[in-house]
Formats: sequence, structure tokens, C-alpha cells
Amino acid sequence: MRILIFGAGILGTLLFVVASILGGAQIEGYSLVSQFISESYASGLPNTEYLRYMYVTSGVLLALFGFLVPSKMPKAVGIKIGFFLFAIFYGFGTVTTGFFPCDIGCNPDPEKASLSQFIHNTAGFLTYAMVPFCLLGIGFSSRKIMDSTNFPRVSIICAILAFSFVVLLFGDPTGPFIGLFQRIIEGSVLFWVVYTAFYIQRTNNK
Repeated sequence: MRILIFGAGILGTLLFVVASILGGAQIEGYSLVSQFISESYASGLPNTEYLRYMYVTSGVLLALFGFLVPSKMPKAVGIKIGFFLFAIFYGFGTVTTGFFPCDIGCNPDPEKASLSQFIHNTAGFLTYAMVPFCLLGIGFSSRKIMDSTNFPRVSIICAILAFSFVVLLFGDPTGPFIGLFQRIIEGSVLFWVVYTAFYIQRTNNK
């Protein structure tokens, strides 16, 4: 089981990171600082279907990771609920945004959005609104029973970092740094996934 958890977390993260790099690299003039990740595989762009498959696969693996991790963690309701919600909102949220790409430019105005972009934006909003609290809940729920490890502290730090940039992103969704803010959010969450995967692998080898 620990090998499956480790593989799902690491491979899901790698697929997401590689897809975001490839998507930006194939668009001339694409800015990592001022453009959303979603703009690199928007509906209507050529040669982007494979990127959507990569994001969907990544989401499935990260959902599997979230559902399975509690089996190797101390039995605590807060930890179990936190990982379950992470699997739903981050895992299946990533699947949804892959299935339903945004329009070219990813205009946040709902009145100008297609149905696909509306679903994409809704899934993205729910993901960023909920996932930092999932990590925060996991971190605080594990403090007393896992205080001898760094896992609670890493979870809380990643949650606070992600939440801080979610606030900045939601506060100005058309600003000049939206791409940077989004990548810091994703980086915080994916770093936590990798850290958790190695934690499970290491502790269950003892």
C-alpha cells in the first residue's frame, strides 16, 4: 500500500509540473508571471489535448493519494477528513479543470465565459478556496499525535502560504502577477504532497 501511495503522490505531482512546463514552453510569449496555467491548454489552442490528459491523469493519481494516505496515518478523524476533502477538491478538481478547459485568454468574467470555462472556473475556485483549509486541518489534527515529526508543521506552513496567495489571487484576478500567485499556490500544495509521500515511505519502512 505504501508503494502505491508514494507512486501516486510523486507521479501525480510530476505529471502536473511537467504539463505546466510543456504548456508554457510551446506558446510564444507566454508569461509564467502574468498568465494562468490554464491558458497554456485553453480550448482552441493547437496541440494541447495531450496536456489535458496529463492534468486529468495527475488529478486521478492525487485523488487516489488523498484517499489512501489515512490508512498509513494515526487514526484521527481530522486527518481522515482532511485527506478525503483534499482528494475531492484538489484531485477531482484537477480532473475537472482538465476535462473542461477555459476559453483562450481565460477571461474571468462569467458573462463572457463558455459552459466549459464556467465549469473550469467553478472547479478552480472551489479547489483554491478549500485546499488550504484541508492542509491546515490535517496539520492541526496531527499536532498532538505526531508532534515528534515535522509533518504537522510542514502542513501548517504550506497551508498558510497557499492561503496567503489565494487571497492575493482572488483579490485581483486580472492583475499582472496572477500567474506567479497561482504557481506559488500550486507549488505549496504539491511540495506538501511530495513531503507527505516521502514521509509515508520513510516511516512505514521502519
